[in-house]
Amino acid sequence: MPFSPSATRAVILGSTSRYRRELLSRLRLTFDTASPDVDETPQAGETPQALALRLALAKARDVARRFPEAVVIGSDQVADLDGEPLGKPGTHERAVAQLQRMRGKTVVFQTAVAVVCQATGFEQIDLAPVRVVFRDLDDGEIERYLRAEQPYDCAGSAKSEGLGIALLARIDNDDPSALVGLPLIRTCQMLRAAGVKIL
Repeated sequence: MPFSPSATRAVILGSTSRYRRELLSRLRLTFDTASPDVDETPQAGETPQALALRLALAKARDVARRFPEAVVIGSDQVADLDGEPLGKPGTHERAVAQLQRMRGKTVVFQTAVAVVCQATGFEQIDLAPVRVVFRDLDDGEIERYLRAEQPYDCAGSAKSEGLGIALLARIDNDDPSALVGLPLIRTCQMLRAAGVKIL
């Protein structure tokens, strides 16, 4: 249920991702960041959607336990290739393998966001899927892209906000910021419901 917008609570982004920090900064809110302590290992049989939702909520709850008076934002993104979750590659070799598997295919980037305030009992979570069609990339394009941008900390090995856009044929979504890592339209809706003034 919504809370009074007159309430002034600290806002904390439960993430150390520079991409999410940059996105949230667009709202011109004063906020802090905190690193959640969450095991991100997928559970047996867990779908990419369920994994993203579970981790976003777990991150928000973990930080909210430490800062119970604050409004905490948690988010997670999982690249969904035919129902299989693809995480951050971490290495050049894994990134090559991911992009080779995704070329010519549609990948759904499942981006979840959760907003939690322990003091008020507020908790909301939502999913902002983005359908991305990859071009039929050749190995040379993949290698040149990875050497240029080194997106090893990005789910699916591509930065759509940078040179990674050249890998793509099409993007379908209703929240453009979701592909970068934090769906701002849904985040704004949740923050307002939690009593945080945006404008």
